[in-house]
Amino acid sequence: MTTISDIGTPAPGPAPTPIPAEARSDHRGSWIPTWGMITTRFMELRRRRGLMIALIAVNIGIPVVFLAVRLISHAVDPKSYGPAGGYGIFQILVLGFMYVFGFIVAAVVGCTAGSVDLTEGMFRHLVITGRSRMALYLARIPAGLAIVIAMVAVGYTIVCAVCVFAAPTQLNYDGINVPQGLSRPALDSWAAAHADEVICNFNYDGPNPPPNVPCGNGQTSGPPPGATVKTPHGLVTVPTTFTQAQIRAFAVTMANQSYADYSATFLVPSTTLMVDVGLWIALEATIGFIVGLGLASLIGQRTVPVILLVVLELILTPIFSRNVISHLLNVERGIVGVAMLHIEPGRLPTPFSGGGPGGGGGGGLGRLALIPESTLTSSLVIVGWIVFWTAIGAWRMMTRDA
Repeated sequence: MTTISDIGTPAPGPAPTPIPAEARSDHRGSWIPTWGMITTRFMELRRRRGLMIALIAVNIGIPVVFLAVRLISHAVDPKSYGPAGGYGIFQILVLGFMYVFGFIVAAVVGCTAGSVDLTEGMFRHLVITGRSRMALYLARIPAGLAIVIAMVAVGYTIVCAVCVFAAPTQLNYDGINVPQGLSRPALDSWAAAHADEVICNFNYDGPNPPPNVPCGNGQTSGPPPGATVKTPHGLVTVPTTFTQAQIRAFAVTMANQSYADYSATFLVPSTTLMVDVGLWIALEATIGFIVGLGLASLIGQRTVPVILLVVLELILTPIFSRNVISHLLNVERGIVGVAMLHIEPGRLPTPFSGGGPGGGGGGGLGRLALIPESTLTSSLVIVGWIVFWTAIGAWRMMTRDA
C-alpha cells in the first residue's frame, strides 16, 4: 500500500524568529512630511469653500472684472475711455491691489491652516496617530503654498496678458501724448516744440510761476500778467509779457524736472519686469502665508492673527516705511513689509506712495522717501521672518497639550 504524506505540513526546520515591534520599519516618527500628509492637508484647505471663494475672488475675480469693464468701455466709446491695458494699468493693479491684498488673503489661508485642527477638535486625533508633530506642521507649508501661489499666478498672468495685448499705441504722460523712450536732449527739443502743452500739463516745482499761456476751454496756465503771487520761495511778481523764447525755455525746464519720471514710463511692461514683479508678488504671498501659519499656531485661533496681519500690512508698514524714528530705526528696518519695499524690482513706484504713471511717483521716485536700508539687510530680514515664524509655529505645535 502507498502512503501519501500531507503536502500542507511544513518542512522540518528551525521556527522563524518573531520581529519585535520596535524593529519594524515605521516612519511615523520622522519629522519629514510624507506626500500623503501633504495631499491630505491640501484637500482639507481646498474643501473649505468660503476660503477658496475669497481667494479666487481677490486674486482672480476682481482683476478680471476691472479689466473686463475697461475692455468693454473702450470698445463701446474709445474716445472717452482709454485702452484697457498698458504700463499704467499694470502699475495700478500690481502695486495698488495684488501686492497688498495678495498678502492679506495669503495670511488668511495661513491662519486657517494653522488653527483648523484646534478649532475643529482634530488635534488630539492627529497626535494619537503617532505621527511626528513637526511633520504635521511642515506638511501644511507646501500644501497651503500650492493653493496660494497657484491663485496668485493665474490672476497675475491675466493682468500681464491684458496689459500687453490691450496697451495704448501712444504714450500718455501727464495728460498729453509724448513719444516713448526719448533721451533728455530729445525730450527738451520736443518740449520746446510743444511748449504750451508742456506748460499746461507737466508738473513743475520752481521759484517762478509758469507763463500765462492758453490751455483750451478758456483756461490759462498761470496767474494773470503783473499779478503778485506767493510761492514757497517768497512773493513773486508775474512779468507782463513773455517772449516765445522764454516760454520755450520754461517748457524745457519743466521737461528736465519730469525726465526721471518720464524715462520710467512705458507703453507696456517689459518681459523682464513682468517676471521679476511676479516673483516679488509670489514672495510677498509666501511671507503672508508662513507668518499667518506660525502666528495662528502660536495663538491657537484664526481671528486675532488675521486682524494683526491686516494691521501690519495696511497701517504699520506704510507708517514705518516713510517716517524715521531715531530710537526705533532698527525696529522699523526689521518689519518685513519695509524690507519688501526695498527689494521691489524695476523702477516702479512703491506701494503706499500714492504715485502713479506720470504723476510724479513713478520711476522709483517714491522709493526715495523710504527709510534707509540696504538690500542685504532687507534680504536678511525677509529670511529671518520666514525662519522665525516657521520655528515658532513648529515649536508651539510640538509643545501643545493634546
